[in-house]
Amino acid sequence: MGAAERVMRRTQTAQELADKFGVSKSTIKRLVAEDRGDYIARAQERRKKAVELRKQGLKYRQIADQMNISTGSVGTLIRQARIHGEMD
Repeated sequence: MGAAERVMRRTQTAQELADKFGVSKSTIKRLVAEDRGDYIARAQERRKKAVELRKQGLKYRQIADQMNISTGSVGTLIRQARIHGEMD
């Protein structure tokens, strides 16, 4: 995933933004929520990347380092890929 594809993360909490703009916390969450289709596509790409690296023989730690995630997250991605039939 390139820098242009990364989802921007908030630097303030939803409550801080709600207080700043005089709206509810749920309004802020609704306004900044990622489109579900985009989220699903991004999740599938992350699983695909983890599976590709695993098939290349990399260990979880090496995959984690390349993807800049924890080894636990690698395990979760691999497990989800198996559930979704993406390990073939």
